[in-house]
Amino acid sequence: MQVYNFTSSLLKWYNREKRILPFRDIKNPYKIWLSEVMLQQTQVETVIPYFERWVKKYPTLHSVAIEDDEKLLKVWEGLGYYSRCRNFHKAIKIVMEKYDGSIPKKWNEFCALPGVGDYTAAAVLSIAFQQSYPVMDGNVKRVMARILGLKNLTKRNLIRIQGRLKKLISIEKPGDFNQAMMELGAKICFPKNPNCGKCPIQKSCYAFDSGSPESYPALIKKEKIPHYEIVAGLIWRKEKFYIQKRGEKGMLAGLWEFPGGKVENGESLENALRREITEECGATPIILKKIGAIKHAYTHFSITFHGYHCQENGTPIRNREFSKWIQPNQIDAFPFPKANHKLFSLLNEQGWDV
Repeated sequence: MQVYNFTSSLLKWYNREKRILPFRDIKNPYKIWLSEVMLQQTQVETVIPYFERWVKKYPTLHSVAIEDDEKLLKVWEGLGYYSRCRNFHKAIKIVMEKYDGSIPKKWNEFCALPGVGDYTAAAVLSIAFQQSYPVMDGNVKRVMARILGLKNLTKRNLIRIQGRLKKLISIEKPGDFNQAMMELGAKICFPKNPNCGKCPIQKSCYAFDSGSPESYPALIKKEKIPHYEIVAGLIWRKEKFYIQKRGEKGMLAGLWEFPGGKVENGESLENALRREITEECGATPIILKKIGAIKHAYTHFSITFHGYHCQENGTPIRNREFSKWIQPNQIDAFPFPKANHKLFSLLNEQGWDV
């Protein structure tokens, strides 16, 4: 394989065929960094409106650094993987305090920031600062596995892929090279039915020559993810209902929710709801009626989310440090998980009145 031919062919294709995106062909390191954080485990089409809203509201590092965590989460609401937002906020504060508002260009310094791993560092340093660090996302791994004829993405083979990328990456345009490799995986080198006829590096591809490109790399059979039944209660006190804020660590940290939790084996939905609310709020509610149920999938599990209208039963709900009583027209002021918004949609259809 000739390095120059591979790289130049790839870059020519990219310049001709690349998608026009709001975070592409920009020179602002902050916006490049933001886009790479948002794009982690999230499709480009989903990210675009979130990116545009965020940069309109927070055009600079400083504007993010001085903002309240909860307001940032509200702008991020619905994008998922909320730890990305929280870590980004922490990292920007460090940049403002330790680096006087300049994003560090040294690998070790940038990687030391919260939420920054090898992929994010390689993407930002190559695109924003033209440093020759190759990216290794899912698209790039698949493309290179086919180029090199690798069936399995073992640790040894990933080292081989990274070594080859270091030889192939453009010294003059490392950012374009990395984006071109990712774009190739997104637009041409699909996991199934790759469009090899339009691939600019077809001549260098072992998998294409084999006549069976889909065989590289071998697909890993996904294990069936667990499913849980979850109950939650809107506990009413006159025209207001009770919400509580999740802790600072763990899944969906910092978001607001209704009290409730997982249904145990052999437990009825209503008994589970009484138990969970009693444990969390120090009082057993009166269950008035069921709102409905929605389904929601996370990365590693899925849920059926059952919502109920409830009210206090003599003993007042114990107010926690991070709890509030709000009216339905106030929900837009708080960041909620996506599953809660699906329940809000049911309530908007049927009415909030008990």
